Parts: sequence; structure tokens; C-alpha cells
Amino acid sequence: MATWEDRLKQVEGLARSFRRHPLTAAYKPRLLPCQPSSIWKLFPRQGLAITFAQTCKEDVHVFALEKENAALGKRIFLVTSYSELWHYYRTYQQSLMHCYEVIPDGAVSKLYFDLEFHRPSNPELDGKAMVSFLIQYVCEKLMEVYGVACSAKDVLNLDSSTGEKFSRHLIFNLCNAAFKDNIHVGRFVHGILQQQSTNKPRGGTGTPSSPDTRSAAKDDGKNPAEAEGVAKSPRAKRQRTEERDLSCLSVKNKEGQESLFVDLGVYTKNRNFRLYKSSKLGKNVAFALAEDNKFTARPLRSVSAEENIFLSSLVCNVSYTAQRILTWDGPEAKRSQTTMHQHQPGPNPTRGPSLTDTLGGYERSPFKEVDDFVLTLVQKDGIQGSVRRWSYFVSEQLLIYDILKYRWCENIGRFHKSNNIMILVDLKEEVWYQKCHDPACKSFRSSSFPLPQEICISYLVKMDEEHQGYSMDAAGNIELQTPESAAPRGEEASDDWGDESADRVYLEALDDVERSAAREEAASDQLLLDFMTDFDSH
Repeated sequence: MATWEDRLKQVEGLARSFRRHPLTAAYKPRLLPCQPSSIWKLFPRQGLAITFAQTCKEDVHVFALEKENAALGKRIFLVTSYSELWHYYRTYQQSLMHCYEVIPDGAVSKLYFDLEFHRPSNPELDGKAMVSFLIQYVCEKLMEVYGVACSAKDVLNLDSSTGEKFSRHLIFNLCNAAFKDNIHVGRFVHGILQQQSTNKPRGGTGTPSSPDTRSAAKDDGKNPAEAEGVAKSPRAKRQRTEERDLSCLSVKNKEGQESLFVDLGVYTKNRNFRLYKSSKLGKNVAFALAEDNKFTARPLRSVSAEENIFLSSLVCNVSYTAQRILTWDGPEAKRSQTTMHQHQPGPNPTRGPSLTDTLGGYERSPFKEVDDFVLTLVQKDGIQGSVRRWSYFVSEQLLIYDILKYRWCENIGRFHKSNNIMILVDLKEEVWYQKCHDPACKSFRSSSFPLPQEICISYLVKMDEEHQGYSMDAAGNIELQTPESAAPRGEEASDDWGDESADRVYLEALDDVERSAAREEAASDQLLLDFMTDFDSH
């Protein structure tokens, strides 16, 4: 029969095991019941965080954090939902005060700008006037190139200027339009600023020659939302307006060299873009609404006005519903495109160039295995279908493939004569389904079919919890994890729980507690008997 000491040692061993391998994460935030389930994971490397986010069925995103007292440039990467980040963003202003949105490779993005200049080197410049001019000019170009109407009321204008540096972020919240990804955003910005981009910009590696605006920019055509009943976008207007003088966007850097007001170096893969209400490490000036901001966020149910501004500031907060996907494909982009085709579904005089005019290459999505699988769906029965373009909506983890030459529709049980189909891949649910561009099938969605296991992200990547590296406690403190080493089986008794003398003291204390509890119980019984005797006597 096991002694009390043996049982106590077993309990102590279990306690050590649970400390090393807890059933739940050390930090598990809880929101209101109406909020989604909590995900709050911290990683030492961006790649690990992005991979983990792709394996989550919840609507989560990746953010970069700069930690006080950490090495300059060292960032921690957080995976959580927009709503949960905002919930704690307001509370832990110390640990979350240097926060950046990670713009994933290939994700559909809003049009955004990072504007800055050194005030002492440019004492004659009026920053507000330059911002106003740029917004007006970009709105004109969006109408001219894509037929997208917007104004300063659609542009969130954030300010983090100091006495030494003028600094703004502009985020265009266009109505039912967004860019294919931030690489296409960068090409568009390069293209419309080509008069000034011959100068070497700050933060970049040089500016490639930009195509002529009217010949190189294209609306990418019909997108999945149009199959849901959204009307076609108007044809992009190509009127030849007078070229604007962009010399007012020229600034000087600290060395006195000519530069551009617009930072052209912020349109790269997996870019970290500073958030509303966040400051840079070592600085104390966070992005706030500029005093000349004219943007008003559309009201959302159960969302405060301040949170609505926060959501509007997120570059990748774009739902695929009712979105036109805008692209800019110049000569330098076509040279890098390989393996697939990107072009319009067919000759259409109201939609720009003909099919033969737009044949070119195709850039793969960030999910090569999924691309290859989709090709197997449209290259069979002697038909060589292809993908003319893809769009990736990170908010829904949804990949949209517009298909060319393969028109089989499950709704009618045959091939469409002219209109093409789409293949939609839901990476969260790990299924794919078909929709149509044909007006007769605009509300149709095929059955969902499971993706092959070998291309599912959850199968390809098995996240090791030991790679997390960091933890955040209930007070918002972020610390590097230092897991305890497992003690050898033969050394369970000689650990930090104490020696035999300490065990005896513990057992004696336990006996005292038990005797005290027994005395209290006996006393309680006697009081009850005395009360009943007194009651009966009356």
C-alpha cells in the first residue's frame, strides 16, 4: 500500500509536468460572448507567424510588435483577430504601443501612401497643401485609369508629425474597389508619379521605368462579386487630360538631395505598416487623425467610432464581396511573369483591350500547390483550360481563380458558350467550389468539394508550440519563454520541491489543518444540537 509520502511525490511530479506542458496557453484573453474564439500567439519570426495564421480556421491576422529595451529592429510577431487586437490595444498601451500591420504576400490591398519630409531641409514647404494636392491628383488618376470615383472623404488621413519631420499615412477606402496586392499598388503609384520618380526615392532600391498611364494600366475585369449580382464597373475613362505639374511633390532629404514626398519603398512583400495610435520604437508620437482629415468611416453595428477608424486604417481589411480588383501591369511586370496566362475572358469593346492584346504571363499566387491543383480541375477531357488571374482575400483566406477556356458549369450541367467560370478555394474550410460570370448563374454556387489533404496548409505545416518563444501575461507584459528542463525519472525526489525534512513539516501542517477542521465541525454540530434543544423547549 502506497504511503502518504509516495502519493505526495506523485502529485508533485504531476504539478511539475503541468507547469512544463500546460493544458492551455499561459495567456488566454477572454472577450465578450459575441466575439470570436480567442487566438493570441506570439512568435520570434515573421514566417512562423504567417504560417500559423494560415492554419487557423478563425479570422486572424499577423501584426509586428516592437518591444521596449529590445535590440533595434528586433520585432515580435503577433497572430490574433482584428477585434481582439483592438480590445487589448487600448488597454496595454505600453506593450502594444509600437504595432505594425503585416501586409501578406499576395493579399488584396487598399491603396495607401507613406508621406514624409525633413522640415529643417524644407522650410518653405506646406505639408498640408502637398497632402491635399496629392489626394486630389490620385483621385483624378483613379477615375481616369479605372473609372473609380473617390474624393478626400474616402481617404483616411493620419498624422504623426514632429517639429523635425512631417509624416502622414493615407489609406484610400474606395467604394467596392481594391488592388490585387500591394505590389500592384506600388506599380500604380510609380506609374502616376513617373514625372518625379526618375529621382532616387528614400527607402527604395531605385525606381524602374514606369509605363504610360493610359497604355499600361488595366482594370482586371469581372471579379467574383459580379457573379453575386453586383453591376459591372464602368469602363475606365481614358481621356487625355493635361499632364499635372508634380514638381510640388519634390523635397530635399537631410543631405540636401532631391527626393520624393511619397516613400516608394513601402510596397514590398510582407510589408510592416505602422498602425493607427502606434508610434515608432524610441519615439513618442503615434499616428492620430490629422486635423485636415475629411474621412468619415461608414458606421458599423456594435463598433465604436474609434474602433471603426482603426478598422478603416488596416490595409488588408478588405472583404471579397462586391470588390473590383484593380491591377497595373507594366513592361517590367510582364518580364517577370511566367507559367500561366493573365488576360480578359474574351473580346469586349466595352472592357478595354481584346484577348490577343492582353496575352502575357502569369504570376503565381502565394500558394503554389493550390495553383497546381486548380489547373488539374480545368485541364482534362482534352481541354487545356488556364488561369487568367487570381485574387487572394486574406480576411477570408479565400483564393479566387478566374478561369479561361474551361466553361463547365455545374448549375446547367454543360459548358457555357461564352462566359467563363471561377474556382474559389476556401483555405479556412479547406474546400473549393465553382461560380460563374454568366448572368443566368449569378446567384449560383456549386457544391463544396474537399481539397486534397496533401495541399491543405494544416497538413503541410504542423506548428510546434515550442517555437512560440514569447508569452504575454494578464498584465500585458511580453517576456521570452524559458521552459524548465524535464527532470530525469530517477531524480524526482531531489528537485526544487524540497527534502524529506520539508516534507515532514508539510505533513505536520496538513495534520494540524485536518484536526482544526474536525474540531470546527464538532463545534458546529454541538451548536446545532443546542439550538434544536432550545427550540423544542419553547
